[in-house]
Amino acid sequence: MSIDISITRNQNSNLSSYDQDNIVFGKNFTDHMFIADFDGEKWGDFRIVPTGELNVHPANSMWHYGQSIFEGMKAYKNDNGDAFLFRPLENAKRLNHSAVRMCMPEIPTDIFMEGLQTLMSLDKDWIPNRPGSSLYIRPFMMAWDTFLGVRPSSTYRFMILCSPAGKYYAEPVRVKIETEFSRAAGGGTGHAKAAGNYAGAMYPTKLAMESGYQQIIWTDSKEHKYVEEAGTMNLMFMYNGKLTTSPVSDTILNGITRKSVLGIAKDWGIEVEERQVDVHELVQAIKDGHVTEAFGVGTAATIAQIKTIGLDGVDYDLPAITDDMFQVKINTYLEDFRKGNVDDKFGWREVIK
Repeated sequence: MSIDISITRNQNSNLSSYDQDNIVFGKNFTDHMFIADFDGEKWGDFRIVPTGELNVHPANSMWHYGQSIFEGMKAYKNDNGDAFLFRPLENAKRLNHSAVRMCMPEIPTDIFMEGLQTLMSLDKDWIPNRPGSSLYIRPFMMAWDTFLGVRPSSTYRFMILCSPAGKYYAEPVRVKIETEFSRAAGGGTGHAKAAGNYAGAMYPTKLAMESGYQQIIWTDSKEHKYVEEAGTMNLMFMYNGKLTTSPVSDTILNGITRKSVLGIAKDWGIEVEERQVDVHELVQAIKDGHVTEAFGVGTAATIAQIKTIGLDGVDYDLPAITDDMFQVKINTYLEDFRKGNVDDKFGWREVIK
């Protein structure tokens, strides 16, 4: 199904406002954004307009009750000027998964994809092609009723906003295992990309940063016994030669980078183990040399190398990172894959026309 998208072009492009060699994540925005509105029964009024401010009433129920979800995805460009999206249908699927949990309407995949492709074709020149760079794409949905009663909104707005992105972490990070605060609890919204999940994580992350760490390793909320995620990323270890990660659950986000890394590892003949990892088991395994790599995987950073894990005031260092490690090889492969420099054997790439 094709949708009718109204396009209002930006007559004053901001393309020259950012330096591809010095990109600050989330600071600069492309010339256009996609908008669709849900009127209580169906999605409509599809439009692409110049990126700019919204006119939002202060009684909008989004502000007060938190019906807001989002996705994170990227577009890539190679030296030949070819541009690609990476597994966009997975983002559409996960957005709708979040919508169901947050009592919001699902958005049909054809609307998501056609709006995305049309927007990308307009702002394709914004996609940087430097090593480690990309165009970060933020599809999001929010409640749109002007009403202060506590109930699901009847109307909603879906938008896609884009921003050039460079490397998220410039070097391997120090992380702290969190044993007091929780990111998510069973039965909650941890498996959805709901805005409130990130707000609740900011205070404990701030405390960790004040203690000399860049991020947190979250643990289960019941006992703080098992590791779950690394900040805003899924968490992985190379443990006795196996790629080990926590299984997805209602407290762990089903990351698209996560499932991609696991799929590639299996294709490479690496044994993959999805199981709960006990905090103290992990520390002992690092001390004994059984854990040789630890890293986060997610859209923003792709692979966030971890050099130190702290627990209860004691730091445990991982082996120095070398080019023959899995985390380095997979990061290089994903960079080449997403830019179209290797064959798409998995069918994950989509050409931006």
